[in-house]
Formats: sequence, C-alpha cells, structure tokens
Amino acid sequence: MVNLSLPYFGLETNVAFLQIKQWVFKQYEGAVANIWITAFFIHVFTSLFALLAGFTQFSNRLRHHKIHRIMGYMYIVTILFLTGPSGFIMGLLANGGLLSIISFTLLAVLWWYFTYMAFVKVKQKDYRAHQKYMIRSYALTLSAITLRLWKFTITNYIYEVPPMDLYRIVAWLGWVPNLIIAELIIYRQRRENMKKE
Repeated sequence: MVNLSLPYFGLETNVAFLQIKQWVFKQYEGAVANIWITAFFIHVFTSLFALLAGFTQFSNRLRHHKIHRIMGYMYIVTILFLTGPSGFIMGLLANGGLLSIISFTLLAVLWWYFTYMAFVKVKQKDYRAHQKYMIRSYALTLSAITLRLWKFTITNYIYEVPPMDLYRIVAWLGWVPNLIIAELIIYRQRRENMKKE
C-alpha cells in the first residue's frame, strides 16, 4: 500500500490511478473537481494510518496495553474525520457508473458507521459489542488491499475483462466478502462465548 501511495506524494493530478480520473477535472471544473482531488489525497495518505492502527487492535498482547488505546483513537479519528468522509466523496464520482458509485458510497457509509459504533460501545464499556464493530470496521478497512488482490487475480489468472467491467466487479468484491467473513468470525465468537457461559 505504501508503494501504491508513493506516486501521489508529489501531489500531481495525472499520475497512476489519477490518469484514468481526468474526466472528473474536465466534466467538473472548479469547486467539484477541487473537492474531489482534495478528498482523494486525504484518503490516500490517511488510509495507511487506518490500516496500521487497525492492525494493532487485534493483538491479545497489546489489548490491555496503552498502545491499544492510543492506536485505537488514531484509527477512529482517522476514519471518522478523514478517510471515511473522503472515501464517500470519492465514491460519488467513481469510475464504472452507478453500480460502482453505489458500492463505494455504501462501503464508506458502513465503514464510518461501524467505526463510530465501535467508539460508542467502548465508551459504554460494552467491550464485546466494541469488538464486533471493530471486526466489521477493519474488514472494510482491508478492502483497500482485497480490492487490489481481486483485480490482480482476475486480470492475471481468471480471464480478461474490459477495464470498466472489471472495476464494477472489484468495487463489490473488494469489500462484500470481507464483511461476510467478519460476520462469520463474529458468529463463531458468539457461539464460543455461549458455550463458556
């Protein structure tokens, strides 16, 4: 992910992925294009923090350590105020038309909501519910990686798909299977907790 972010550190608007987003600047000159590109850079740079901070939240060794709380706040603040809203703005002008727009905006809304609920539940000291929402939230955070893995796998090992069709497919594959796996993990944990009680 760091490698994928490197081309954007120069804040150029015509490198890497942005080369196929030039239509945004032509179709929406002025304020809309400026808001979109600002959201893009915010999303790219802050997503790295969300991935890193979220990764530390599932370590049993760190769970009762100060690092867990610090990284948890970093994760929540990053998503609620930066990465989530910027992802939503980006989703409104997603490549691939309505199917992609629905997928990416829904992803951003769910990601924001699950993260917010994780924060609410930890403040209420409902640690079990907090953990469930964090699992869901981080599953969606990982969509940044799984989307690219699906794209690579389909392109190189399954069959050739026209670029925009591929984009529509991975827009959904990038996060829906992650959320299904998260729900299966939560279900398994619920059953284990019921056995203990």
